[in-house]
Amino acid sequence: MLGSLGREDRLQLMKFVCAFAWADLEIQSEERHFVDKLVEKLGLEEDRDLIKGWLRSPPPAEEVDPTRVPPEHREVFLDAARQLFEADGVVDPHEQEQFELLKQLLI
Repeated sequence: MLGSLGREDRLQLMKFVCAFAWADLEIQSEERHFVDKLVEKLGLEEDRDLIKGWLRSPPPAEEVDPTRVPPEHREVFLDAARQLFEADGVVDPHEQEQFELLKQLLI
């Protein structure tokens, strides 16, 4: 499924993942590790510095608008968000709330 994403869609996915890492206002080491693995899985190594920047400061909210996610990619984005939230073994109430909101917007 990830293979069906073009480069811009893969970068958009990473923006979402990084934005959702900020849901509890703290980036955990496990979340950083998840992002690193996803960068490799998506073949975005050349964009690693850009993506790490989104972990230092979240991407602007207008750049992570769920309504702009193509319908054929929504399940992939939702799954990546779920995996990120579960990466540290603790789903913070803010993370759960963000996930539920994303789910409502994407499905």
